[in-house]
Amino acid sequence: MNIPAVTKNLIIINVLFFLATLVLRGYGIDLNQYLGLHLFMASDFNPAQLITYMFMHGNFAHLFFNMFAVFMFGRILEQVWGPQRFLFFYIFCGIGAGLVQEMVQYIHFKNVLSAYQNVDIGHAIIPMSEYLNYMITVGASGAVYAILLAFGMLFPNQQIFIFPLPVPIRAKFFVIGYAVLELYLGFSNNPNDNVAHFAHLGGMVFGILLILYWRNKNKRRNPYAY
Repeated sequence: MNIPAVTKNLIIINVLFFLATLVLRGYGIDLNQYLGLHLFMASDFNPAQLITYMFMHGNFAHLFFNMFAVFMFGRILEQVWGPQRFLFFYIFCGIGAGLVQEMVQYIHFKNVLSAYQNVDIGHAIIPMSEYLNYMITVGASGAVYAILLAFGMLFPNQQIFIFPLPVPIRAKFFVIGYAVLELYLGFSNNPNDNVAHFAHLGGMVFGILLILYWRNKNKRRNPYAY
């Protein structure tokens, strides 16, 4: 099975970044601290992190499931759209997911954290300015959810098998179900849930906006296009 170039290279780059994280951790260097996405108010924030964060992952399971989705659905999108459009879609939606995460974290800071000057992190009490550097987002999930959204829009009636469901489900229902689940989990405010649910939704929102823009642009060029 041939894997298109962009899909293959995205997987390779993510795996290499994950291996580099493991190796450098042995030397006392936390690569997530440099390449993970910080809140824009934090001293360690760098605008380039809006891109680099999507190539970092917290653990092997996080990496595996994201890259498995890129392999399963991304290669199909790349074959349909071509490599340049697919790569632009991936990066654009990943950045969009990061921007949504920044907004959500800022709202949380203004409504909750701004009332505190110091934070107890278990083994020490640190000032809020230092604690902000602990708020790091990593992962390609925002771009991956955009890929799932795009697949559902391009092939809405395609039957796919999702574990542990015993029967196949249409892609459009799969995407809608995932979006509803992420919305519910995002508002459930579970303190033990260390997942950026709104970043996932942000990737999907930026994905649908870009796809609708492309479709509208194509119709203007060719009013008879379906």
